[in-house]
Amino acid sequence: MNNEPLVIDYFSDILCVWAWVTERRIEELNKHFKDKIEIRYQYIDLFGDTENRIKNQWRDKGMHEGFSAHVVDAVAPYESAPVNPDVWRKTRPTTSANAHMVLKAIELTCNKQSAIEFSNILRKAFFIDSKDISELETLFSLLKQEGIDTEHINKTLNNGTALAALMSDYQKANEYDIKGSPSFIMNNGRQNLFGNVGYKVLQANIEELLNNSSAQASWC
Repeated sequence: MNNEPLVIDYFSDILCVWAWVTERRIEELNKHFKDKIEIRYQYIDLFGDTENRIKNQWRDKGMHEGFSAHVVDAVAPYESAPVNPDVWRKTRPTTSANAHMVLKAIELTCNKQSAIEFSNILRKAFFIDSKDISELETLFSLLKQEGIDTEHINKTLNNGTALAALMSDYQKANEYDIKGSPSFIMNNGRQNLFGNVGYKVLQANIEELLNNSSAQASWC
């Protein structure tokens, strides 16, 4: 019997509001499946250059103010993922890359679970507290609040290993042809659940893979 957990590659951008909504669903998946699954957090370059993203997609729709209103309205039905109305309207992060790089640094210097926990702290800091998590000063302030050794974090930032780990995530996202955030990749890349996917859909797909002993094989 294979006791290895089902590996799920989870790709998101820290500034993506649908990834913020999905955090609650991931918590439920971990509670339900426990050690039967392993969700591996990885990051994509969606909001790497927010200024150009807003200009290209929201030029005729109100720019930052229009995007802010859209985000707040879109997630209004999701009580577990509140969004501060100042997000994008007043608080305008320039990039998600600094936050992603710090998360990879935590993976390298602490462990993957610590990085996952800090990713949720960053999302709360942005979406609830409207903090600019593109600023290194803000990121390091949050690290210190959580008691994470910033000296070791700085070392991985300075020597490039954190950046290299982040580039590996970005390259893997390209290999899987990730279309956006969030994306769940299962069954060795054969299944891709992308966007605002409901909990029951995620649960059903995972249960099918866990229960189907031939799931790792391809008929074609």
